[in-house]
Amino acid sequence: MIFRIFRRPRRPRSLKWSLVLRIAVLQGILITLLVPLLIAALIWFGVASMNDYEGGTTDVIKDALTRDANGKLALKPSRELDELRRTEKGLWYVVRDKQGNMLKEGTIPPALAPFENQLDNISEARFSWTMGKVDRPAGIVMWEDDTGAGTVQILAGTEGRLSWGRLGLAAWEFFLVVILPVAGVMALATLFVTPWVVRGALRGLGAAASEAGQIDIDKRGVQLPLKGVPMEVTPLVNAVNEALVRLDNGYERHRRFLTDAAHELRTPVAILNTRVASLPPTPERARVLRDAARLSTLTDQLLDLQRLGRQVDSLAKVDLVEIARSVVLDMAPIAFSSGYEMAFEPAVEKLAATGDRASIERAVTSLVQNAIEHGGNRGRITISVVRPATIEILDEGEGVPEDERKKIFQPFYRLRPHDHGAGLGLNLVQEIMQLHGGRIEVLDGSPGALFRISFPTRPKKEEAPRKIC
Repeated sequence: MIFRIFRRPRRPRSLKWSLVLRIAVLQGILITLLVPLLIAALIWFGVASMNDYEGGTTDVIKDALTRDANGKLALKPSRELDELRRTEKGLWYVVRDKQGNMLKEGTIPPALAPFENQLDNISEARFSWTMGKVDRPAGIVMWEDDTGAGTVQILAGTEGRLSWGRLGLAAWEFFLVVILPVAGVMALATLFVTPWVVRGALRGLGAAASEAGQIDIDKRGVQLPLKGVPMEVTPLVNAVNEALVRLDNGYERHRRFLTDAAHELRTPVAILNTRVASLPPTPERARVLRDAARLSTLTDQLLDLQRLGRQVDSLAKVDLVEIARSVVLDMAPIAFSSGYEMAFEPAVEKLAATGDRASIERAVTSLVQNAIEHGGNRGRITISVVRPATIEILDEGEGVPEDERKKIFQPFYRLRPHDHGAGLGLNLVQEIMQLHGGRIEVLDGSPGALFRISFPTRPKKEEAPRKIC
């Protein structure tokens, strides 16, 4: 025993989201590589400038600054403060708050001593002995807000170095303040802006797809638009347009062939009818006449299908009761000679619809011919006209099984193996109803089959008048 495993076909990938995903992955890789590089560059810069760092003393003083029980300025013991005092023998500083409290240590260099009493007039300053050169100054003055003693002013030397802890903290702050917001903006751009940009870039392709969805067998000369289509997709659109041209040409050749063949058949069929009619009346002659009439009808239907949809007249108001009455008068002799009774039952005297009179007459005639052909040559054929805009043809034959009611509209479909088929009549009726925007239904007539054609009660305002045969 052989088991076959059937897999569901994979859904096609979305081009838009494939592009978005690739851009997002690329940006993610760039961010992943950029963050360590920026942090490494910051650390390298910090290491390179450790010996030239100016805030070694002020950083330690600021972190150790506090107030004692009396509110005076004081320094709390710390490892960094002990290390600074151990390595810098000439350590000096002056700390002053806004209330005038001062904390001093060490001996201020004589050149800077006069500035101790001028701190009220100094906000920030760098004191350097080398004019025109950028080097480590001899002293600095600055205000610090985030200390354990509040806002203070510090006058201090520039001894000390940048510690690894402070360098790491600076790198972390740089990451939080600079890198993380930039990465967040890039992520938001990837999630929201990139889909919008990609959608705009593919808008032309969507218009071409929408136009392709409107392609139908009844429309000729349709071409997909190239405006706004991405350059990479243009060859595909051009190939589709060339294929549509080839299909149009092939369809036109096929149509001309069928039209020419139908025209060529009319003459020998007419000759055949004339010759058979001249024979003595016998049952065999009657059967040949019916077959010749069927062949003539098929030829006419073939011509009707080729002409359908190419008439220049617009749809107009017609009276369905008048059309049905005309068909009944034309088809009654044929129905009577085939063994049927015929009834015409209009529910109203007049019933208006929008359509082409000649096409509707052909549709009703084809349905009556179908009833004559498949009604079993007995019973009654009833033509009714009812609201809102419906014509019904009811026979008393064997009817149409429910599972076959859609198939009988295919050309030359055989309902039963011994039947000769429905020819093109029902297919012609379906084409006419589609061009009118209506529909055809096959219902259970109990007994027999009930064919119902329904027309729209009013044309769509947004559409131009349709043109049919």
